[in-house]
Amino acid sequence: MKVEKVKYVLWAADWKRCLHFYRDLFGGEISFESETWSEIVIAGATIGIHGGGEGKRTWTGLSFQLDDLRAGIEKLKEHGGKLTREPTDTEEDPLHLAMCIDPDGNEFMMTCRRD
Repeated sequence: MKVEKVKYVLWAADWKRCLHFYRDLFGGEISFESETWSEIVIAGATIGIHGGGEGKRTWTGLSFQLDDLRAGIEKLKEHGGKLTREPTDTEEDPLHLAMCIDPDGNEFMMTCRRD
């Protein structure tokens, strides 16, 4: 037996909006698209978008490590995403984590490497 691909699945009330949100936010490549099931590849990882979700707020466990978290937060907001709370930036703890939510209620994290 050989594992061919690992996929992480998100449920979406509006599958097309969800698919385009992740494509536009992270520069993902849509590899398959249909009303029931779609796939997008981001940094080599495959995210499946399953239509028919309820749009309820749901923690996903997904985390995206970025090279520029501030730019990621701006882009998130531009594409209809939200922060669950504004991140803080202090001398003791520089900005490195943003808790986010997509337009379909899926919660995820954006992070950057700490020096």
